[in-house]
Amino acid sequence: MESINRMAVELVDEALDFADELNVTPYELDSGATVLDFGVETDGGVEAGVLLAEIQTAGLATITTRTGRVDGAPVPHVELSTDHPGIALLCSQKAGWELEFDTYDGLGSGPARALVGQETEFQSVGYFDEFDLTVLAVESIDLPDDEIASHVADLAGIEESGVFLPTFALGSIAGSVAAGARAPESAVWQLFEAGYDPTDVLSVSGSAPVAPVGYDESEAMARTNDALAFGGEVHLTVARDDADAFESITSNAATEFDATFEEIFEAHEWDFEALPESVFGPAAATVDVVDGPTYRFGERNEALLAESFGF
Repeated sequence: MESINRMAVELVDEALDFADELNVTPYELDSGATVLDFGVETDGGVEAGVLLAEIQTAGLATITTRTGRVDGAPVPHVELSTDHPGIALLCSQKAGWELEFDTYDGLGSGPARALVGQETEFQSVGYFDEFDLTVLAVESIDLPDDEIASHVADLAGIEESGVFLPTFALGSIAGSVAAGARAPESAVWQLFEAGYDPTDVLSVSGSAPVAPVGYDESEAMARTNDALAFGGEVHLTVARDDADAFESITSNAATEFDATFEEIFEAHEWDFEALPESVFGPAAATVDVVDGPTYRFGERNEALLAESFGF
């Protein structure tokens, strides 16, 4: 397969070429690294969010939007499909790079992770990348500076001038769209955590509502999790039957807590590590085993979605 960083850089070039149309603002740092503001100090938008999700999945997924319904009300939904779920979702889209510095806090996703390859997903999928340019999508309320670019360059083993940092706040239109595009990733991640071989996941499609945008990041975190756990729907085609692992795909937040994530987070003092991993997944899933059975798990919870979205 071609370098996923190469493919992501091509998408970044598209963002640079159409920055005005996308409401995206690029900046060049003193080091030569490039920051693209998808929704921190700029407005961004739905199309910017779609392109951001494409960058996060390194061009290995098809992402579209449509108008669906939540409790009878029209609400935008984002859909993602990929025939390369291990690489696109676990090795690229997953937000697995923590950026914790004295003056900066963020979370990184995208193909830059594949140049480092320290997470266990890379060994399981069997993919590591080599390229002289890289892309790390950064979720933060602040734009990254040269310290962040230097950190990424050092770990990725490239020059700082080869670092591209698309950055967004979760409380932005682009951030909300990109979060909704994570329904398939959350399903594959739950399977991986259950011990299922990610290379046996052949194809994944999924959708979730786009959560209403709020500039408070805690509120945005809660609503985007609600969108996935109570509204995310995923279909997986897999090569190997494992009913026990499949049962772990869907979120149990509705049955375990019967509350929105804002209430769940507040009850746990916003300590995410205090929550069981089982709450982070899509609401519903169908699993088709090739030449085998089909399974169905979970369902959407329109009432909790409506409560979260303020209907």
